[in-house]
Amino acid sequence: MRIITGQYKGRHFEVPRSFKARPTTDFAKENIFNVMMGYIDFEDAAALDLFAGTGSISLELLSRGCAEVVSVEMDRDHAMFIRQCVEKLQTLNHSLIKGDVFRFMKSCRKQFDFIFADPPYALPTLSEIPDKALPLLKEGGIFVFEHGKQYDFSNHPRFIEHRAYGSVNFSIFK
Repeated sequence: MRIITGQYKGRHFEVPRSFKARPTTDFAKENIFNVMMGYIDFEDAAALDLFAGTGSISLELLSRGCAEVVSVEMDRDHAMFIRQCVEKLQTLNHSLIKGDVFRFMKSCRKQFDFIFADPPYALPTLSEIPDKALPLLKEGGIFVFEHGKQYDFSNHPRFIEHRAYGSVNFSIFK
């Protein structure tokens, strides 16, 4: 796993083979971040990474200058890996919440400029995530939702765009 651009560009982190989480591919990550550059200035933004997995998106957000990045990950080993990666970057503007994303979304009172969610594609409640995440989005903020191709959110009132890169699909909400 590598950081695509920003102050930590090119940094590599070896994801343990035992991990169940699959990091968003470099190709998909690079392309969706290129699209996001037209929507949001990451410099000084508050960002939330739901289902953080390996921390690939969180690390990219830190590298791009976000003032604050909050990662939410339930798996203990994945959370520990994210913590270790952030420690290697020696940055202090990261918070790691080890816990259930749905509980976090229900209890969180903070709002964010940018939210990214990459749940397990087989999650039975995957289609509920946009409606639960969007209240955490600041006015003018962007929510990027990674999902399998069988989902179509184009009828959602806050949907603005869909992008597909290979088997990776992103729905973008405002």
